[in-house]
Amino acid sequence: MWWIYALLSAFFAALTAIFAKLGIKGVDTDLATAIRTVVILLIAWAIAIFRGSTDTIGALTKNNWLFLVLSGCATGLSWICYFKALQLGKVSQVAPIDKLSVALAIILAVLFLKESVNIKQAIGALMIIGGSVVLIFA
Repeated sequence: MWWIYALLSAFFAALTAIFAKLGIKGVDTDLATAIRTVVILLIAWAIAIFRGSTDTIGALTKNNWLFLVLSGCATGLSWICYFKALQLGKVSQVAPIDKLSVALAIILAVLFLKESVNIKQAIGALMIIGGSVVLIFA
């Protein structure tokens, strides 16, 4: 079941790139990111409230809060850079390079989370890195 959500995530990420490229023409990318963030904020809270997820907010630990806030900061910085890259470059170049985050996440998971990687995952990560390098210099 996880792979269905992963595929949906990839599909919506692809739509994000197309819609963003169309929406940022002549717009400051920081403003565009702020607008996008408000929309996401409203949708995320509506889903959390509708599904009853907010009932457990009191059970969050300081560690949960710390890393969720750090994750939010990283997401915001990622979006700001992504929108600027989309404004300056082609979607066909920016989006695949943005997916270099997959290989970077694997590397960081090994380093910081002590996750193990099998040979297929390592080869896949190297292929993503290689593809990104090709696109940068294409």
